[in-house]
Amino acid sequence: MSTLTHSHPKNRPNARLPINDEIVEPLFVALTLVGIAAGLMTTSFGAQARVHLAVNLLTYFVGGFYAVRAIIAALRERKIEVDLLMVIAAIGAAYVDAWTEGAILLFLFSLSNVLQGYAMRRTERAISALMELRPDTVNVRRGDQTVAVALEAVQVGDVVLLRPGDRVPLDGTIQRGSGNFDESAITGESMPVHRSEGAHVLAGTLNTNGALDMLVTKPASESTLARIINMVSEAQSRKASTQSFLDRAEQYYAMSVIVSVLLFIILVPPIFGVNFGENFYKGMVLLTVASPCALVISVPAALLSAIANAARRGVLFKGGAHLEELSKVKVVAFDKTGTLTFGRPELTDVLPQPGVSKDELLEAVARAELSSEHPIARAIMAYATTQGLAPAEPEKFSAVTGMGVRASWDGQETLVGSPRLMTQAGITVPAELLTEMDRLADDGRGTVLLAHRGSRWLGLVTVMDRERPDAAEKLAALRAAGIERVVMLTGDNVRVAEAMGRRLGIDEVHAGLLPEDKLRIVEELGKKYGPVAMVGDGVNDAPALAAASSGIAMGAAGTDAALETADIVLMSDDLGAIGYAVGLSKHTQRVVWQNIAFAMSVVVVLVISTLTIGVPLPLGVVGHEGSTILVVLNGLRLLAYRG
Repeated sequence: MSTLTHSHPKNRPNARLPINDEIVEPLFVALTLVGIAAGLMTTSFGAQARVHLAVNLLTYFVGGFYAVRAIIAALRERKIEVDLLMVIAAIGAAYVDAWTEGAILLFLFSLSNVLQGYAMRRTERAISALMELRPDTVNVRRGDQTVAVALEAVQVGDVVLLRPGDRVPLDGTIQRGSGNFDESAITGESMPVHRSEGAHVLAGTLNTNGALDMLVTKPASESTLARIINMVSEAQSRKASTQSFLDRAEQYYAMSVIVSVLLFIILVPPIFGVNFGENFYKGMVLLTVASPCALVISVPAALLSAIANAARRGVLFKGGAHLEELSKVKVVAFDKTGTLTFGRPELTDVLPQPGVSKDELLEAVARAELSSEHPIARAIMAYATTQGLAPAEPEKFSAVTGMGVRASWDGQETLVGSPRLMTQAGITVPAELLTEMDRLADDGRGTVLLAHRGSRWLGLVTVMDRERPDAAEKLAALRAAGIERVVMLTGDNVRVAEAMGRRLGIDEVHAGLLPEDKLRIVEELGKKYGPVAMVGDGVNDAPALAAASSGIAMGAAGTDAALETADIVLMSDDLGAIGYAVGLSKHTQRVVWQNIAFAMSVVVVLVISTLTIGVPLPLGVVGHEGSTILVVLNGLRLLAYRG
């Protein structure tokens, strides 16, 4: 069955002309206006009929060239373009010797297409600007020489030289040197970030200072920037349910308009005794004003603008459907680690016993943990380094899985770990220390470690994955954006999770969860409250991300699983991006329904006016094409949305 599509210029086939359509089409529009003026002059000055006809035919040619070209291309695909309805109406106007009205119709319709094309290209250029972040050539080290190599020819394992002001061409790790990187184009982070040896850097970011060597870790086709470009491009073709519904309804609407106008032209004169010519003219007006140009373009104009705006802010929607779905979300469920927290343990408390200094406790714990590869040990060593400590290696060391470490030097053994470690070593933990451990655990201080050396207790240290300092503020902003309930899902222990939940003002806390538990809870939340958004890191949260109405991967730059699993990808670690995304989705839906309501109202008013009081063809065209331009411009407002 045929379908009706609005042939704005971005969907049209390329003209086989020596110059670009972006130049030719506006030129033809201008020539159409000149032709209208010339036609009026030939009429006013009584020119010969042949001259008058020639001027009108030339005007119709330049005014209808692009419309006819689009019609031919559409008919080959068994589709009906809106252009066909406009051209039929213009031919009908010429048939009843209303050449000027028909030319005005073609002029305004062509002008509308040119303006739509300009507006939609603004959106496309906002998206395709990402391509400009990819340099054509890359400086690669080959022995002692630096060679310029095409981007696509660079291989994993090559060493790329980055100078100040260079765009990072591919994903990689810094092998030598350090510098500040402007990551705003990828993550939306406004402040430069310092990266040193061993740090991961992303394609498309800007090296603002420092000369350094970068080891390429991914080919050009798999870089973060390449995947972002592909995702945003694919997003344009993934339609929201509103747009899909309109697409399905178009075919029925198109056929009903054509059949209704034919019946109107054929049946009204004999039944009501009206003049056929006048009735035919009114039928052409009906054909024009009933065409759903504004309705067809209203949804994609808004969705593409919103997707482009979000991409510039480091928020990637994998299609208009996900943008629409996020607007319906009532509950947001957060994985704790890496979303509400930084995702890495830090030493937060050093609590010595009476008679023991803080430095003595820290130095003993750091020396005992020096040989351990455990993340807790690395957190302790990182803190010790910031305090200027450089402990020597212990003479003996052993790690006790799940309990802690044992290390010896200067003839004394030091134990750092849980009460179970002390019990295993035959050491009784004093009641006051156990009470203090319980208090710290209830406060959500994470992992609490006892420290014992020789025959005395040195004290306690705590290591925890610290929550982001702005987490509570950003969650409050999320509620202000319309989210009714915030939930935390974590595999961490209950006391740590509940303490954090109290500090952040979270409504529900579910702790001690496996991936399948998170999936189950997300499904239960959906049944109880409605659409749920799940925010996670895209790896162990993958089942829950897939089950949620909106799966959001946060801080997922360079993470394959996050880019592939989630519906929405936040390229930065900023919790505020979630509130921005929710606000944008809701604002976009308001704009979409504004456009739909306005477009339908204009059609109804124009159709009723044509049937009752009569509307001249030029006025009908102005109303029809004017509404189309207005919905496009209204959609483009989303390019400026700031949240």
